[in-house]
Amino acid sequence: MNMLAPGAGAVLVYTTCPDENTARVIARTLVEERLAACGNILPGVTSIYRWQGKIETAGECLVLLKTRSERLEALAARLQHLHPYDVPELLAVPVDRGAPEYLRWVVEETEGGP
Repeated sequence: MNMLAPGAGAVLVYTTCPDENTARVIARTLVEERLAACGNILPGVTSIYRWQGKIETAGECLVLLKTRSERLEALAARLQHLHPYDVPELLAVPVDRGAPEYLRWVVEETEGGP
C-alpha cells in the first residue's frame, strides 16, 4: 500500500534570517497571511558564504516554509518586504510526494489569503 501521494503543488521554501526573533516575525506573518501553511525555525545554523568579495561566516536561523506553487510569487514578494537582508535567501523546492493528509492541510491553510 502506497502511503504517499503526488505533491499536489506543494513547495518547500528555504530562507535564512539573522536571528530567531526575525525568523519568528517572518514565519508568523506569512502564516497569518496564508502565504505559508507552516514555518519551522531551526536556530543555530552557521552559514559560510561569499559576500561583496569576502568570505563571511555568520550565525543564522534557517526557516522552512510550506506553501503551494500558486502562492509562491506572493510569498516571495512578501518575504522580500519583511526581510532585513539586501538579498534574502529564497529557495523553492517542489514537493514530489508526501502524506496525503498533510498535503491537503497545506492546500487548505494557504487558501483564501490576500
